[in-house]
Amino acid sequence: MGRPSLRGKILRTGMRLMFRSGYQGATVRDICAAAGAPQGSFTNHFRSKEAFAEEVLDQYFDYLKGLVKQALNDETRTPRQRLKRYLDIITGKLECDRWRIGCLIGDLSLETSSQSKRLRARLDAIFQEWRTLFASCIAAAQSAGEVDSKFDATELAEFLLASWEGAILRMKVEQGPAALERFKTIVFETVFKTPGTLNTRTRRVSGRSRRRGAKRAPGRAAVNLKADWR
Repeated sequence: MGRPSLRGKILRTGMRLMFRSGYQGATVRDICAAAGAPQGSFTNHFRSKEAFAEEVLDQYFDYLKGLVKQALNDETRTPRQRLKRYLDIITGKLECDRWRIGCLIGDLSLETSSQSKRLRARLDAIFQEWRTLFASCIAAAQSAGEVDSKFDATELAEFLLASWEGAILRMKVEQGPAALERFKTIVFETVFKTPGTLNTRTRRVSGRSRRRGAKRAPGRAAVNLKADWR
């Protein structure tokens, strides 16, 4: 078996350090030291730290696309189930890191978008490609009657990704899965709810309303807003 290239080792090490310390915190010196490479090797392989970060992002996105395809190409599930499956796969990966490491794309979007035009452009291209993958699955769910067609599939994909990234950021702050599980529960009971279905909470509320209505005396107001507000 061939010896792993020093270039590849520097990239893998850089990704690990950027996850831990961010773009600014992962210095070229630290990356080379952790990779066991002379600092001159970095400049031999990469024109700049920005160019290096682009390649790190590309490697990470290739990994994510593999997870996307694993979930969204699963013909044993319906399109809506595939969307949920992807979020569950990512949740499992985040759990393995004890909820302390999130998404490198989201992390670098926050840190570098106002500092580097080059990285901002690359991040935007990644989000657009990512969105396209999900839009295709959402469109299939709409065609199958699993998701309401009121909104464009691309817009829904944009919403899904942006909201999921926000949930991951909250997860890192809490170092627990509550934000992820809350997002999944709410989004699949609202935006991605199958048309014509009622969730459990809605059925309970409707049932209580009917019972209260049956007991209400004739002529009595249906709701006492002032009393309910208190």
